[in-house]
Amino acid sequence: MDGVNTGAPPRIHGLDTLRALAVSLVVVHHYTLFVSDAPTFGWIGTMGWAGVDLFFALSGYLIGNQIFGALGTARGFGLGRFYARRLLRTLPNFWVVLALYALWPAWRGATPMLPLWQYLTFTQNIHLQPGTAFSHAWSLCIEEQFYMLLPAAAIAGAALGQGGVRLRWAWIALLLAVAGGMLARATIWHDGQHAANRLGYYYQFIYYSSWCRCDELLAGVALALLRNRAPGPWGRILAHGNALLAAGLGVIGATWAWFLGDHYGLAQTVAGYPLLALGCSLLILAALAPGSLLHRVRVPGAASLALWSYAIYLTHKSVSILVAARMAQAGFGAGDAVTIGACLLASLVAGWLLFVCVETPFMRLRARWDSALSPAPAPALR
Repeated sequence: MDGVNTGAPPRIHGLDTLRALAVSLVVVHHYTLFVSDAPTFGWIGTMGWAGVDLFFALSGYLIGNQIFGALGTARGFGLGRFYARRLLRTLPNFWVVLALYALWPAWRGATPMLPLWQYLTFTQNIHLQPGTAFSHAWSLCIEEQFYMLLPAAAIAGAALGQGGVRLRWAWIALLLAVAGGMLARATIWHDGQHAANRLGYYYQFIYYSSWCRCDELLAGVALALLRNRAPGPWGRILAHGNALLAAGLGVIGATWAWFLGDHYGLAQTVAGYPLLALGCSLLILAALAPGSLLHRVRVPGAASLALWSYAIYLTHKSVSILVAARMAQAGFGAGDAVTIGACLLASLVAGWLLFVCVETPFMRLRARWDSALSPAPAPALR
């Protein structure tokens, strides 16, 4: 869920817009699930979970771009440095919010805590049961597992073959990984048809599962591979920015409509997530294409939301629940506009505070550390 480098110009407005959209979708979805328990935002709130998929695709692209870009330089890619940068980026915010869940009962409410080691090792999502404390960190677990595995896989791939041979193996590996995810979802879905709680089974073994939810991350990696290893096709694709935007919106819209019809059906479970990955990839391409509206139009506030998105993601659920409880005591229901406004504003402020007080100091520390290791400026994309 983490954002674009806070100190690395130039910012790409299209990517800011997509990240702001992703966190907004997640916030309204969680409000629908955990605060109002009603279709407060209509179909947008129902499908807001797809904001996580957009986050995944963005992360896959940004991290993949950093890795493949470094592998193509004389200096090469430093595994230890990469891991250190990632941990400085993700752990401080996470630890602070985890401490709130562990030490402040009001923050977690009636939801039970899992064993602390599952949070600290980012294995919480494995067979995660819905209704536990800090459950929305499941997506962060998948991203952290991805961050640990992708660099090693990229280095291993770089050692195999030369030039076109190596590139072909990379594309084959990505396609096999997507096909493997589809097969895993199909198998697990069939195994769960006789479960006593089929909905709980779906979330526990499919929706939260690392091996079932990598489609968008892999799609982002594919974009990064295309950019860094096939610059000619990459440039030709980006020449059609508005067509990419229209295609992305069309694929996303059709896939959302399909999921709204039956989120838990076999066809949607097997093919719906790859289609979401395709739609997200097209939107990312449009965000990067200089001629597209998504790239050129600077949406007011999107850059700030993009910067604060990781902090907002971590804090918004508990903040909204606490504020809504206070508003209920004052006689305002969860569906009232004043309650919705108060919860959204409080989520924004809480995310901003975490960003300013925790995230920013560690980003400055990381920037000083980078400068000490290398006189070269930090890359624009992380």
